[in-house]
Amino acid sequence: MSETNPLDKLALAVATLGPVGHFPKAPGTWGSLAAVVIAPSLLLALALPWRAAALLGVFILGTWACGRAETVMGKKDPGCVVVDELFGQWLALFFFQAMPLWYLAAAFALFRVFDILKPWPVKWAETAFPGGFGVMLDDGVAGLYAMGCLHLLAYLVSMIG
Repeated sequence: MSETNPLDKLALAVATLGPVGHFPKAPGTWGSLAAVVIAPSLLLALALPWRAAALLGVFILGTWACGRAETVMGKKDPGCVVVDELFGQWLALFFFQAMPLWYLAAAFALFRVFDILKPWPVKWAETAFPGGFGVMLDDGVAGLYAMGCLHLLAYLVSMIG
């Protein structure tokens, strides 16, 4: 890693969600778990327009931070960069306000599956767009897949119960 200035240090802190991206083994999983743990108090408690604003802010800030992290670290989508997991995981939860704990667990599992397997167009979004935009966008697409599956699951549960 090259010498960093204060703005680069800030970008790296945002991109890695502070210490989360530096946890040993599977930083993306840790980033997703952190996103799910804080979602009920930081995202789901907000009214829908504020959630949209929060997600837009995470996307814009994350795009900048991921792009700077790639430059500073000299690597495409470094593993320690996990703000994209926060964005994708929160996108999966976007339309839910209150949910049982098992829905949060399902959202976590679904997002991780789509983020890891990268079905079309997740992989395409990652490679078609440069820098931080591509890093954030692929997790956004994975989040949309997880969102759709989570809503389908919620619908099926409501039909059964």
